[in-house]
Amino acid sequence: MSDKCIENISVYGAGSWGTALALQLARNNINVLLWDFNAEYIADYQAAGENTHFLAGIPFPDNLQCTDQLEDCIQHSHNQLIVVPSHGFRQLLEKLSPQLTQQHNIVWATKGLEVGTGKLLHQVAEEILDKNIPYGLVSGPTFALEVARCLPTAMTVATTTEELSRSTAHAFQSDNFRVYTSDDILGVELGGAVKNILAIAAGISDGLGFGANARAAIITRGLAEIIRLGKSMGAKPETMMGLAGLGDLVLTCTDDQSRNRRLGLALGKGKSTEDAIKEIGQAVEGAKSSSCIALLAQRANVEMPICSEVHRIVHENLDPKIAVKELLSRHIRSEF
Repeated sequence: MSDKCIENISVYGAGSWGTALALQLARNNINVLLWDFNAEYIADYQAAGENTHFLAGIPFPDNLQCTDQLEDCIQHSHNQLIVVPSHGFRQLLEKLSPQLTQQHNIVWATKGLEVGTGKLLHQVAEEILDKNIPYGLVSGPTFALEVARCLPTAMTVATTTEELSRSTAHAFQSDNFRVYTSDDILGVELGGAVKNILAIAAGISDGLGFGANARAAIITRGLAEIIRLGKSMGAKPETMMGLAGLGDLVLTCTDDQSRNRRLGLALGKGKSTEDAIKEIGQAVEGAKSSSCIALLAQRANVEMPICSEVHRIVHENLDPKIAVKELLSRHIRSEF
């Protein structure tokens, strides 16, 4: 997205979020080629002129086309937008990298960390991409369905160059879509990753019937955990108080459109992690990222008790009621 006036963009990942962003870009008169590895789904979307699986009933503009061929996307545009789940991020970049030139750039809307290594996605990108290829991400309080329906939305873009930030912002900006720029890639990434775990915590609390007081406490103390981790890693505190931090946290903790919150609701009502995710039917980033956040916190020597308990519930089958009891019985300390 290095041109001031973008004409073409390739979008990788035809789930609900990737499709919603593709719709937003296409409505801004940008020619969009939407890729997914599932050839059957892509053929269905192309024939129906809509995403029949995740955003049925919302038609594609004529300038939004679909493909299952990566080569088509590389040839279509120098502007690459990645919206695959975090566990597929490295694999996709490795496939794209040999075909990328210094005229290409990479922006992603993927939230989360690399499972196993705990690496942030920009660290993965730096390992794979040529150092001269600009990169960045878009993040913030955004639900796919609301973006697809043209409801008012705001988000943040953070990239390695000012030019890429401006051109990406202009590509998305419209009467219903407001974009802010940032130079804090680390902070924007952390906000988008950690809020998923906290949304699971809020869902668990509500699933247990604990009410609004508990939910507000989780959001507030959860924000403190994000800020502590971010500060220890060099992120800017103001980023955590912005759209990519507090904004995204409030959104995902309070609305059932959030898959992470819905996972928490199911866990609070006694369902297993496996059954809950199967019922949701889409990737739940927080379930995968919770172990990574625990690893980051350990490396940074930062206390993140809410995130820690979510990790134990999701991956170690800890009873949610016991987790709550442990959180409430922590020693008394100053809030700040």
